[in-house]
Amino acid sequence: MIRLWLPVLLWLVPGAQAAAAQLYTDQDPLVILSSGSLQTSVTNSSSAWLVQFFSSWCGHCIQYSGTWKSLAQDVQDWQLVINMAVLDCALEENFDVCKEYSIRFYPTFKYFRAHSPATDRGTIYRGADRQIQSVRQLMINILQNHTRLDRPNHCPPLDPYSSVDLLPLLGQRSDHYTAIIIEDPDSYVGREVILDLLPFSGLEVKRCLSSELPLLDALKITTFPSIYLLHPNGTHTHLHVQKRLRFFFSSVLRTLPGVQRRLTSEGSSSSVGLVGALQHRHLQPWRDFDRSKVYTADLESALHYLLRVELATHNTLEGEELKVFKDFVTLVAKLYPGGGSVVKLMETLSDWLLSLPLQRIPYQAVLDLVDNKMSISGVFLGAELRWVGCQGSQAGLRGYPCSLWTLFHVLTVQHEATPTAMENTGLEDEAAPVLQVMRRYIRMFFGCEQCGRHFEQAAAATMDQVQTRDQQILWLWNQHNMVNYRLAGSLSDDPLFPKAPWPSPSLCASCHEEKNGVHVWNYDNVLLFLRHHYGASNLSPRYSMTPPQLPPPPPNAHPAQTSPPGGELQGGGGQRRREETRAEEQLEPQLGHQDSREVTGHTGDGGGRGVWILGLGFNSVDMSLCVVLYVCSCLFLMLLFFFFKVRSRRWKLRHSRLQV
Repeated sequence: MIRLWLPVLLWLVPGAQAAAAQLYTDQDPLVILSSGSLQTSVTNSSSAWLVQFFSSWCGHCIQYSGTWKSLAQDVQDWQLVINMAVLDCALEENFDVCKEYSIRFYPTFKYFRAHSPATDRGTIYRGADRQIQSVRQLMINILQNHTRLDRPNHCPPLDPYSSVDLLPLLGQRSDHYTAIIIEDPDSYVGREVILDLLPFSGLEVKRCLSSELPLLDALKITTFPSIYLLHPNGTHTHLHVQKRLRFFFSSVLRTLPGVQRRLTSEGSSSSVGLVGALQHRHLQPWRDFDRSKVYTADLESALHYLLRVELATHNTLEGEELKVFKDFVTLVAKLYPGGGSVVKLMETLSDWLLSLPLQRIPYQAVLDLVDNKMSISGVFLGAELRWVGCQGSQAGLRGYPCSLWTLFHVLTVQHEATPTAMENTGLEDEAAPVLQVMRRYIRMFFGCEQCGRHFEQAAAATMDQVQTRDQQILWLWNQHNMVNYRLAGSLSDDPLFPKAPWPSPSLCASCHEEKNGVHVWNYDNVLLFLRHHYGASNLSPRYSMTPPQLPPPPPNAHPAQTSPPGGELQGGGGQRRREETRAEEQLEPQLGHQDSREVTGHTGDGGGRGVWILGLGFNSVDMSLCVVLYVCSCLFLMLLFFFFKVRSRRWKLRHSRLQV
């Protein structure tokens, strides 16, 4: 009786519904079912289903939710053949359906085979071990025990092949790779890798057992599990992996040339052909690059797009927007590695912003400084998008979001390498200044509103727990991987660069381990890798734009005069138009703490001569008005002087006559 009434009583308790909603959300890689969707989802489905019936008030269900989410993440690529789902029996709307499916204890696991009839109420999994590895093997057994008639539509063969089937494939040409995984009879690695590669085309994975001696003799395989790869051109070789683990096998196969994540539906053209078409449509020339390097061209392109495109949509900056922009510029000026013209620009911009007493500034003034219309020596930022490590297979993929992630990764590593860089900036008291500035910038300026909302949710949940510089580096890395998990296989996923856990085993084998058959990260080795990968010593200047060289002043010119070439940055391809200018007088004001020169030059509006003070230009008309006002004020003061001088003399004469 108590068991029957307890869900109702807890439902009446304030906050019980909110707790239920927080246990599993739409952000988790599983399906949240209800009374109206359970039967329609599992009946005559093209895939199998594994459903957890839970109650949000059940303490064990709450503790187990993390394991269930991790399992769903682990088998996310298996969704074509088996789906994971949850249904909350504590919700009033689900009382009847839980009773109909005979749910008496929580949690209860039921699996439904593919193409099951409407009368099927599922099969209960009664195993005592409910850890990730055991439940994952249960899912494989469910798929393998399907008959030919009720087999999931997209499920590949999971049974082992014999030597008679595989030996004739050696030396044959094909339009795809064929990977043969040789393993012991009690191993699940081969079947797990087969299911991991389901969303990918250009590759077929088969498995055979270590008891197939004719095949082992022909391939000279002595250790298990192993992968033997048959190339499309007919050649074949033993594929080397650094660790004989499922994650390493799946990762190395995903990175084979021509193996791409499927972007088209079944029956349409293959993704390999689609990728070829995308490459022909690529608007920018392809740049060869090393995946183990970070390219300064990506960082410079991120700043160019951020300053000249994204932020330029704001006509003015004031209040909170202005403060966030100042913090971002200060952060980049202090932590951007390598020095050079970009650092000089950000330092100049930072000093200019801090020296302004205004609470509201037009963004056009910022753009004028970014475009260096003051001709300050050494200040330069290229006006061309040169994606290298962040280039995509077509316009719209990767690019700016990738480079923005890279920029903040570099800043977190630099903050640890130079712990005193943020002193006297107003940001030194924050535990994770790079993350906090990134959070405020994305919330205020980032163009993708939905992306910003997701990032804010993650930041609100866990960012306050970051207290050290090491944790700051790892938090951003982990959040980046979570975004990759969520977007893998979506329309924004580039087929040439499929989103996957990073770093890959080829970049950092020591970062990956397995515990109880489940992939885990070695965080100490991940931190070492991140420090090196995003460190200043690993930045490659290849493809970066070099600042233009200003011509020396004429030998007969006055030392206070020079003749720098004037010009403006044009839109689109970022070509710089140059025109001859006359010798212009240079001033030497102090820009905050930056020793910068502000010169007279063309304003770009009418070609008139003007003087720049703190980035604000005065043309010849303004200067003429100033001179006229100055002369008029002098004349007025002189008239007042003579007027009071004459009156004082008259007063003295009148006063002396009265005494007489």
